[in-house]
Amino acid sequence: MTSFLPARRHIRTPSTTKTPHLDALKDAAPRPFWFDNQPAPEPCSALTADTTADLVIIGGGYTGLWAALQAKENDPTLDVVLIEADTCGSAASGRNGGFCASSLTHGILNGIDRFEKEMPELEKQGLENLDEIEAAVKKYGIDCDFQRSGELDVATEPWQLDELARSAMLAEALGHDVALLDAAETRAEVNSPTYLGALYMPRSVAMLDPARLAWGLREACLELGVRIYEWTKALELDEVRNGIEVRTPYGKVRAARGILATNGFPPLLKRLKNYIVPVYDYVLVTEPLTQAQLDSIGWKARQGVGDSANQFHYYRLTEDNRILWGGYDAIYYYGGPVRSELTLRADTYAVLADHFFETFPQLAGIKFTHRWGGVIDTCSRFCPFVGTAMGGRLGYALGFTGLGVGATRFAAGALLDQLYGRYTDRSRLHLMNSKPLPLPPEPFRWIGIQLTRWSLNRADANSGRRNLWLRTLDRCGLGFDS
Repeated sequence: MTSFLPARRHIRTPSTTKTPHLDALKDAAPRPFWFDNQPAPEPCSALTADTTADLVIIGGGYTGLWAALQAKENDPTLDVVLIEADTCGSAASGRNGGFCASSLTHGILNGIDRFEKEMPELEKQGLENLDEIEAAVKKYGIDCDFQRSGELDVATEPWQLDELARSAMLAEALGHDVALLDAAETRAEVNSPTYLGALYMPRSVAMLDPARLAWGLREACLELGVRIYEWTKALELDEVRNGIEVRTPYGKVRAARGILATNGFPPLLKRLKNYIVPVYDYVLVTEPLTQAQLDSIGWKARQGVGDSANQFHYYRLTEDNRILWGGYDAIYYYGGPVRSELTLRADTYAVLADHFFETFPQLAGIKFTHRWGGVIDTCSRFCPFVGTAMGGRLGYALGFTGLGVGATRFAAGALLDQLYGRYTDRSRLHLMNSKPLPLPPEPFRWIGIQLTRWSLNRADANSGRRNLWLRTLDRCGLGFDS
């Protein structure tokens, strides 16, 4: 849950300036906490021979795993092959904050701007989708610390209170349980001197361990007979007679149908390259809090928390009472490279550390144990899109923009409906039958993003007032509302 459209009240700290809290980072390991929290399962073998299948899925993250699982639930006789270049859950699905939201549109305000007439149905189906994720976790015994604890959207500047009030009114009208809290009520939930109020939606978000969800879905797929090949990179995708063919380093998969579920990585289908950009999001995790530290912040309901600026922080408690702290300084690099070295960024960790101690000054002295980053697939409407190619034999689902823990299941199901010709409530949605506006090529893409960053910095410093550039984006359907 993040955006590449920055910033809030803070001035970004230059790398040449020593920040007050660098000492808290000195022992932070450069890898995701979730991968250390429990051991990963033994990898499946790589594909080393040609094979055939009814359905081939490229990508072993949430989208691919949910697609494989639902395909087998729909038809247990279906022969499903899933290939993954690394191991299942190793990329965005195992690196995120673990916020599993009901929203399919990256929040109600973003949805209202783009799908106003459809929002009652979208919110209804989104809540049902979250219920079905909870049911699947129970059905398959997935040990991922799933807690339906909700989320606090907190205001840290006075101008944000009006937007929270509008969000509360809309959310209640769309069927959510909501509570609009003043400053004292908010601090009684989670104690920070920066809070001026909050919107609390107790049933609309679940918190979980994202890596263990991915590993649990992988195990459920294997139990249902899905053939999973890890360490198997898809090199080429071609349309062949009566199907598609995927070439890998040591073998090919020929199938009647296929699904492309590769998140922010360069898509094998060239037509998609102008619809998504890879954006890097960064995260810190603290050491476990002592009981005294926990008492100083409260947080007894263990909600997820996000602040309300254009570029926001998101944070939550882990199962062993660490604080995961991420977001704010998401980065787009010129040309959209996807490289492992870009998942670590010292300047961003320094900024995040300073913001953490500004939010929780009572935790002065606590250390961070992990620091990492990951790639988000962002599109111009900031919420997912699905579609088909190669005569309807290949499907794709992309553009989740950091809110895919829950929406991936929904999009995978809608995509399966399209591939197999099923007309359902989810497959008929305009959300699932439309695409975002394409993004311009470089250098205009990079220039536009940087101009938007600068403009949103100005807006956050000017009580949320949007300049001519932002108002133009809004009129073109490219505006973002966190």
